[in-house]
Amino acid sequence: MGDEPTAIATASRVETILRENLVRENRAIDAVVPVLRHLLVSEGQRLVSDAILARVRGMLSDLAAQLLAAADGRDPALNVVGRIDADARDALAESLAADRGLLTLCHALAVESHLAERIHLQRGIDPVLSPLLQELIASDEPVIAELAMNLLAAQSRFIQSQRRMELPLSELPAELFHAVLSAHANPRSDTAAGEALARFQQNYDEATTRIGLLARLVAAMRRGAVAALALDHAGLGLFASTLAALSRQPRAHAVLACHEQQGARLALGLRAAGLGPDAIERQFLLVDPAARMPSDLAAISSDRARILLDAAAG
Repeated sequence: MGDEPTAIATASRVETILRENLVRENRAIDAVVPVLRHLLVSEGQRLVSDAILARVRGMLSDLAAQLLAAADGRDPALNVVGRIDADARDALAESLAADRGLLTLCHALAVESHLAERIHLQRGIDPVLSPLLQELIASDEPVIAELAMNLLAAQSRFIQSQRRMELPLSELPAELFHAVLSAHANPRSDTAAGEALARFQQNYDEATTRIGLLARLVAAMRRGAVAALALDHAGLGLFASTLAALSRQPRAHAVLACHEQQGARLALGLRAAGLGPDAIERQFLLVDPAARMPSDLAAISSDRARILLDAAAG
């Protein structure tokens, strides 16, 4: 009985510290979009790394080129740079940068690919074929094996696209895909162009996108998905999707939790996903060996961690 007040006091103290850290980390995340918008139209700033900024700018330019191709009735996946008016592309890219949801997605993808490459160099974790994905490809369950094989191909395409600073329209989440096309790909020529654009929209399938495949694979793994909460075993892509699913937070937030100065978000996310302090500490060391894990994290239950994340997001 005498230990109960002490435990309550410890949990309250840890929760206060985590709340304060989340407020600080949220400020950093909230500042990203305005900073990106500023940097996309200016030079000489260093608040966002050059590598991340270049990838975001490249993705927006690539999306603009695809939208112009779609508006002309051509297959966006086969657009030829020489056939796109550069001024029109740049103007459209600037317009796309005003879309907070799209800019947030581009930033998260750029961060993910950048972190995956860094982890590959530092830890030797392949950004395409992780040990866990290799095991899932060999699974006795046909559904899991097929999803894993499809994900392997999608992950390879993602890494290659990021190196070219590109983002296929067909890889956008459904809500963004339809919103972006409706707002920016109105056919400018004949009926044939409109029909071609309609076919492109009809052929879109969110379930076959990389993020869609990741979500489906995590769901198919059921209770076994907890195995993907080991970054060095699962790889960043599968780790982030699993963390997002099990902690019930946006995938972009799960990706950013693996970035520097987002320790409270990572700790709470892993706790909300059901991991204990020792397992959480191992992930901390993989993400940032110099980071300090919040003490007495065991005093925060998984349910309470999820509530704290929800409150921070709201």
